[in-house]
Amino acid sequence: MLTHRDTNFCVPVGFTAGHPLPLGLSSGPDGGDSWNFAFFSRNSKSLVLCLYDDSTTDRPALELDLDPYVNRTGDVWHASVDKTWGFVRYGYRCKESTNSEDDEAESIVLDQYARVIENTISPKFLGSIYKNSSFDWGRDVSPNIPLEKLIVYRLNVKGFTQHKSSKLPTNVAGTFSGVAEKVNHLKALGSNAVLLEPIFSFSEQQGPYFPFHFFSPTDMYGQESAVNSLKEMVKRLHSEGIEVLLEVVFTHTAVSGALQGIDDSSYYYKGRASDYLNCNYPVVQQLILESLRYWVTEFHVDGFCFINASSLLRGVHADCWDPHDMKMPKEVKFPHWKRWAELNTRYCRDVRNFVSGRSLLSDLATRVCGSGDIFTDGRGPAFSFNYLSRNSGLSLVDVFSFSGPELASELSWNCGEEGETNKSAVLQTRLKQIRNLLFIQYFSVGIPVLNMGDECGVSTKGSPLLESRKPFDWNMLASGFGAQITQFISFMTSVRARRSDVFQRSKFLKPESIVWYANDQTTPNWEDTASRFLALRIKAESEEETTEPKNNDLFIGFNASDHLEKVILPSLPEGRSKWRRLVDTALPFPGFFSVEGETVVTEDELIVYEMKPYSCTLFETTA
Repeated sequence: MLTHRDTNFCVPVGFTAGHPLPLGLSSGPDGGDSWNFAFFSRNSKSLVLCLYDDSTTDRPALELDLDPYVNRTGDVWHASVDKTWGFVRYGYRCKESTNSEDDEAESIVLDQYARVIENTISPKFLGSIYKNSSFDWGRDVSPNIPLEKLIVYRLNVKGFTQHKSSKLPTNVAGTFSGVAEKVNHLKALGSNAVLLEPIFSFSEQQGPYFPFHFFSPTDMYGQESAVNSLKEMVKRLHSEGIEVLLEVVFTHTAVSGALQGIDDSSYYYKGRASDYLNCNYPVVQQLILESLRYWVTEFHVDGFCFINASSLLRGVHADCWDPHDMKMPKEVKFPHWKRWAELNTRYCRDVRNFVSGRSLLSDLATRVCGSGDIFTDGRGPAFSFNYLSRNSGLSLVDVFSFSGPELASELSWNCGEEGETNKSAVLQTRLKQIRNLLFIQYFSVGIPVLNMGDECGVSTKGSPLLESRKPFDWNMLASGFGAQITQFISFMTSVRARRSDVFQRSKFLKPESIVWYANDQTTPNWEDTASRFLALRIKAESEEETTEPKNNDLFIGFNASDHLEKVILPSLPEGRSKWRRLVDTALPFPGFFSVEGETVVTEDELIVYEMKPYSCTLFETTA
């Protein structure tokens, strides 16, 4: 054939111009007898479609040069090939990424919209030319749990069941299937949602927060097929009433193997000199939205948690957070449109500070009641996801074991001795403080988020680094610490459900329903930096539907001081004859919490209750 450039070329039978949409690989419109390839690259001067057969060679079996006049519409290159050709993988070579003939193999880039990817002999990935494998979702539906009723468990898929103590087969341990096998542990904790650390295909060198592809689960978390393994996990969790939420990273990518070499000036901030995505550039916005839509429709996930969400707002000329240097991000007010919830960093900061004796009473009061300083903007307390530890930073048990100068940002306190110790007094204080943190977390208005391993005392020996995290040791659940903390969390989730009128609310408590006390029933000295005791009475709101008789009041006390506090309990409301103590974190296990409760006040009595140092208490009225 003679072209407009007076050059000759051959066209293979079954190779046509194709269509610019949809991006990625799709069945052609002609009855599904062809594959359509569509690839965005504005600045490439030429593009080669590289097709691979099922041989073990790492070189393309066929390379098709796409003509910019025939195979390009706007900024999208496209082509169609007959399905009878039998190729199994594909990639692209852009002129921008080819430096020399010797560098030819390394210049082939992955289709950013490929739905299934495969690792090849060389250290790179290619798109898979596949026929849609059917998956039987059966009657799978999302549990669709109201936001205010969520109890979240945050986990790393590999670390959750990788340890030999999980007693799972080697091909199941550390995979999506492994998570599904441990569903009973999630239910025992009262969790009805899992928040998975990033599961997009990521750089093994940099870790899960540096993805190189946005449409495929990493093959490290699957058995034979990560795609089907993930679907089976979601289906199983849904059948048990547990939602699946994903942490996602769209602000930056791995330093290589991602979108580099496709169209750097379009995809990346400052082009190839950066691995930060131009999130406000139209083609990147489209990529993000298509990815989210795909994970919902193809994998039935229930929601997303955006890492560095504020960076999505920045334009191409703005500075952005550098995850390598770990610089603090500039605070940017994210537009929530009354739909976006937040992982509440202020909650973590203020509660840790109070328990360690370093914050104002007003800070704790604000957090316990739903962080009104953040969420009275048209949302409500259910939009506050309250966490006290996370995958990077100190684990819960380490927060009260290590507090060296290098850990100042962790707001930790070692309770009198750094690191491991045999001193009984120090160990008892640490145990009470861990109970106190969990008590405040589960008896605050908002959504509690428990980090994997905190229920059994997983420690990184004081290291806040993500790579220091250890796999979940299932044997630790049977330890004295693991048994009591797991039971305590289960108890608190049951109380939250029973008293959903107080703790699982979409709206803030009415001011007239809350009475704040100092230890002698006077008004707290809110701005006194030396004050370490706070209590509140929550009057049941009669218009709320509860499973308990109406007008059951609650009394909650927090003593962060190093000395005993004598607390006068409020007078009983009409129709109630006694207070019953449900929790006192200073008491020994198993008596420090009780479903039935222990009566401490009878009618017409005024009782002074002694709260020991570093303790929290919960009382409820009863008929």
